[in-house]
Amino acid sequence: MAPGAPSSSSSPILAVLLFSSLVLSPTQAIVVYTDREVHGAVGSRVTLHCSFWSSEWVSDDISFTWRYQPEGGRDAISIFHYAKGQPYIDEVGAFKERIQWVGDPRWKDGSIVIHNLDYSDNGTFTCDVKNPPDIVGKTSQVTLYVFEKVPIRYGVILGSVIGGVFGVVLLLLLLFYLVRYCWLRRQATLQRRLSAMEKGKLHKSSKDSSKRGRQTPVLYAMLDHSRSTKAASEKKSKGLGESRKDKK
Repeated sequence: MAPGAPSSSSSPILAVLLFSSLVLSPTQAIVVYTDREVHGAVGSRVTLHCSFWSSEWVSDDISFTWRYQPEGGRDAISIFHYAKGQPYIDEVGAFKERIQWVGDPRWKDGSIVIHNLDYSDNGTFTCDVKNPPDIVGKTSQVTLYVFEKVPIRYGVILGSVIGGVFGVVLLLLLLFYLVRYCWLRRQATLQRRLSAMEKGKLHKSSKDSSKRGRQTPVLYAMLDHSRSTKAASEKKSKGLGESRKDKK
């Protein structure tokens, strides 16, 4: 091999890398979500929700397809299709003029509404989503049950009971903290009053002691004055007595 010529051993490596990147690279399948079942009353309407997750951005070529399999039937028929930004509704089947498109591909929503329900609408509805290049994935199914009057489901009753119990507990906790707050506030008020009374007593006692302290020197001065006056009077009377004796 001449110097400077490319190595022939690098060609198989490049081929393997190119093959692995194109063929063996892992791809994530699109995932579609619907309710497991929905209930509706005769003559009412019901919304069949459909959403999806995709590893790709929402494509302009995104499509939604709804299929319907009657209760007890084997074959599923297409009743709705959305493509190129336009909804296409079945105009000859059992759902003629009863389907309404309420989805929004920008929000990954492919929901539809079925109006004027009838017992014959019981069955399974399948939502299929394609978001090129993400087109591989499983569909999702929702079962529709139509009743004369929609029954209250066990989950709704259980949810109501749990919600009621939670509400009662929350109310009791609120009352407890309210009573505790009022009690603590009352205690703080009483403590402030007692402190004010104690301060008043101390101030009064200090006033009395200072008053007594000021009165004590006055008393002593009065006593000294009375003593000196008494001594002077005694001395005076004594001098007068002696002078009388001398005169005699």
